[in-house]
Amino acid sequence: MNPSITSRHVLDQWTDGINRGAVSEVLSLYAPDAILLPTFSSRTLFTAADRRDYFERLASREDLSVSLHEKTVHRQITGSLEIISGIYCFRFSIDGEILSFEARFSYGMDLSLSAPILHHHSSQVPRQLP
Repeated sequence: MNPSITSRHVLDQWTDGINRGAVSEVLSLYAPDAILLPTFSSRTLFTAADRRDYFERLASREDLSVSLHEKTVHRQITGSLEIISGIYCFRFSIDGEILSFEARFSYGMDLSLSAPILHHHSSQVPRQLP
């Protein structure tokens, strides 16, 4: 990767790929041995085939989009290793109605790699207890 590339740039590439349904582009951001704890699955995904299956199913959702919450944070850890975390909102249609799903995310990246995402965890924001 270009030394001026930041984890925020990679995150922007990821969201753009999701919004365009560009599964191969999204997958190209993940290292071969990356770990994905996805938003809409209870399984931890360890293989490229599992990640492809997950993103293909997600991309098949009608009216799929994802947007970042303004307060996404970026933190450099050391050298080329970075973590970025925050909240994004997925939207897609279910039975003709567009629903929103807020989720927390964190990415661990090695920006020296051409496929920098090493770890990605995403989970829906739980409803607060009364």
